[in-house]
Amino acid sequence: MAKTRSNTKLVKGPWTKNDLVALRKLFGNQPTAAVADRLGRPLDATKKKASRLGLRKSRSYMRSLGRS
Repeated sequence: MAKTRSNTKLVKGPWTKNDLVALRKLFGNQPTAAVADRLGRPLDATKKKASRLGLRKSRSYMRSLGRS
């Protein structure tokens, strides 16, 4: 499991427009834990928001993990 920076306070509450733009841009091609860390959001919140927005990992990213 990826570690988050312990000195970074996690953001809770409503997602801003900038957060959503960044999530849409980053989610498809980066590990979810890295996206959550970059946004300063909890991993579970990032997963749930991506799911609710219908975001999916790109085929090239999944292939890089050895998945088809």
